[in-house]
Amino acid sequence: MKNPMRKVALRNLAAHKVRLALTLLSVVLGTAFIAGSFVFTDTLQRTFDGIFANQARGVDVRVSPKEQRSFGVPLAVVDKVSQIDGVRAIAPSVNGPLILLDPAGKKPVQTGGAPSWGQSYVPPERAVAEPEKFIAGVPPAAEGEVAINSGGAERAGLKVGDHTKILIPSQSDQQKPAIDVTITGIYEVSTDTGGFVGMLFDDAQARKLFTDGTHVAYIDIAAASGVSVNDLRDRIGAAVPGFKVQNGEQVREDLKTQFSQTLKFINYFLLAFGAIALIAGTFIIYNTFAMIVAQRLRELALLRAVGASGGQVGVSVVSEALVIGLVGSALGLAAGVGLAFGLSGLLNYFDLGLPTGSMAVLPRTVLVALLVGMLVTVVSAYAPARRAAKIPPVEAMREEFASVGESLRLRTVVGLGLAVLGIVVVLIGAQSTGGRAAATVGVGALSLIFAVLLASPALSRPVLTVLGVLVRPFGPIGRMARDNAVRNPRRTAATAFALTLGLMLVSAIGMLGASAKASIGVLVDKGVEADYVLSGPQQTQLLGLPLGVPAAVLDGVPEAADAVGVRGFAVRVGNDLVQGVSPDRPMDKVLSYEIVRGTRTIGDRDVLVSEGEATDRNWRVGQRIELNTLDKNEKVPPVTIVGIYKNTPLLSKMVISPKVFAEVTPPRFQNNFYVLVAAKPGADLAVMRTNLEKATDQFAVVQVQDREQFKGAQGRQINTLLAIVYGLLALAVVIAILGIINTLALSVVERRREIGMLRAVGTMRAQVRRTIYLESMLISIFGALVGVALGIGLGIGFLRTLSEYGIDQITIPWAQLVIVLISSGVVGVLAALWPGIRAARTPPLAAIADL
Repeated sequence: MKNPMRKVALRNLAAHKVRLALTLLSVVLGTAFIAGSFVFTDTLQRTFDGIFANQARGVDVRVSPKEQRSFGVPLAVVDKVSQIDGVRAIAPSVNGPLILLDPAGKKPVQTGGAPSWGQSYVPPERAVAEPEKFIAGVPPAAEGEVAINSGGAERAGLKVGDHTKILIPSQSDQQKPAIDVTITGIYEVSTDTGGFVGMLFDDAQARKLFTDGTHVAYIDIAAASGVSVNDLRDRIGAAVPGFKVQNGEQVREDLKTQFSQTLKFINYFLLAFGAIALIAGTFIIYNTFAMIVAQRLRELALLRAVGASGGQVGVSVVSEALVIGLVGSALGLAAGVGLAFGLSGLLNYFDLGLPTGSMAVLPRTVLVALLVGMLVTVVSAYAPARRAAKIPPVEAMREEFASVGESLRLRTVVGLGLAVLGIVVVLIGAQSTGGRAAATVGVGALSLIFAVLLASPALSRPVLTVLGVLVRPFGPIGRMARDNAVRNPRRTAATAFALTLGLMLVSAIGMLGASAKASIGVLVDKGVEADYVLSGPQQTQLLGLPLGVPAAVLDGVPEAADAVGVRGFAVRVGNDLVQGVSPDRPMDKVLSYEIVRGTRTIGDRDVLVSEGEATDRNWRVGQRIELNTLDKNEKVPPVTIVGIYKNTPLLSKMVISPKVFAEVTPPRFQNNFYVLVAAKPGADLAVMRTNLEKATDQFAVVQVQDREQFKGAQGRQINTLLAIVYGLLALAVVIAILGIINTLALSVVERRREIGMLRAVGTMRAQVRRTIYLESMLISIFGALVGVALGIGLGIGFLRTLSEYGIDQITIPWAQLVIVLISSGVVGVLAALWPGIRAARTPPLAAIADL
């Protein structure tokens, strides 16, 4: 019977093309997202691997700091390395961030988030690494001369001989914020690296711009003839402990590894949404096959009567699922490549500075897409197939459809138990903060999701009965729609669950965004007393504002009472990383913060610490503590704790003096996060804004914002992130809509005789359509209500764990949630259009005669 049963499965699929297409689509969408995630990140990885493969070519050994944001390698170490036996030549290099301006010095050249970097040029006769390949002009040979990479030159519209300006945030002051340079050459990089701007300087000028005069960024070393590279590496490592000593291959692998860690996060992030889409698709597939089995009871019973075993009948259903899974996964794989291509194009359109390259489809991606798609489909169809295998031939042939009156007691009891467990776990997690607390809430959330899955059939009856109020104005048609929705609670719950899952996440993420914006608003309103906040454009915020901005404001804005530059820093306390801020002047006029012990006055060797940090480390006022640079290679004299302030994100964990800031922060990374400007009493703020813009115009990157505008700018960044997440979640909602369409279309087939009878006794086609529309609307609103309620509860629990990260306001975006609920009803009606039209076209006599 194997071949006949296989034919039965395939012919059944061919006979129901629309049903096949809808079920396939749910598999395609989920697997496309999984495949697209892998293709996108694999493509980026391969492109960057190509970039990194050309790093340190020709270098035998490289000595560099263990931390990227370090002072570098001291010149004393350079001299020491040069004397080591086996070293033929050394080539110290210096580098640092910069901002390329247009020739007028008014606007920065946007790199889309890609690095904008300056580096010393090492002539071929002194170079150890392979020299840059110049495609036009000559290398820089004197101060004021630079060479630029071809991609950067194209982006900036520069050619050899052009004059332009650059801004070094750590070097810029109000006397000469921008540096005039002349393009002497254009060099080529091996791979198109998006918006990257790389500028080469004469070595003497590069050291002046990017170092303190006593360090270099790294040392490239060439081994003498006959000396083993690895032996020389080990010899140098023993001579200069505390530094990273690698051969050329290790340098390249290290760069690849660092980037791979970043890509893993992106991949997991995208895969999470693919998993959500597949979970949503699982319920569609389950619902589809459950209804198919119910509709084919007579057919399956007839197969049993002519000799097919229960196992063969079950296998035929699983075979259908396997075919759908295989075809859907293959189509999903192809769609995933297109999705990755589209995502790459979209990111390039928004100029995010990512490199480009051909799509990378690895065997692993093909295997995972096919296996996941087939596994999900077959597992989803297992329960219906098992049910089909147990059909008693004679009894099934006597019934029109399967009984739907099976008890819901056991699954409801289990669901209630999981709900109680989930609520308790969420409450426990919400009592504390940090990663472990969030993970605890996540475990509780998982329990609650399973609770809803199990208990929602029982829950659907009372909820839909109450929701029947919405369709009461439609009279008997509305009551019929409500009764149809309540008739099969399992089907209703499974249809609604995909929507529940998607809207649960939409609600929780909406709460996160609203709470983050509210927390920023409260923080600025209560903590920022400055009238204006000066910051950089979003794409240059990592580079910060030039150090000379506060002085330029104080010198050029008569209305300014004070201007304080706030710089960020990171230090080691023991082996722990501690971050904080360093104001360049007293900050009492621009920031409001509470001192709980000690004083707010900071001397050259004094620090303030947050109350939380003091408690965690048992610090007290008057205690002397040791701070170290990130790589611990620079000696920093002890500092004294003179004050402890109440926790506030504005000050992070520690506040240090300008002197200590200079000791722990490498010169190339010294810049202002933002500048806070306070107005004199009675000053005209409109005039002050104009003067601020004039005074800071020379720095090109300064944005002048009042407090409300600053809050709005932070809110827009949050909205951008939320838009990305909502876009990804939309896939799950689309799959949920497909599920509603599929279920309603199958239910129309299932109720063919019933609909025919209604038509025969006088029900109009419009009334039949309206019944289907209202039923779909009720199911959609039910799923949305459960999802929103679950999302609010989990959102509150999760947000309580984030208070230490500055999100201390819990806000429920009621307007957004109401729109979600209304939209769900509209979506339900739209999803029912095709099934409703199909139901209205049912021929009355043919349907009644259909046995």
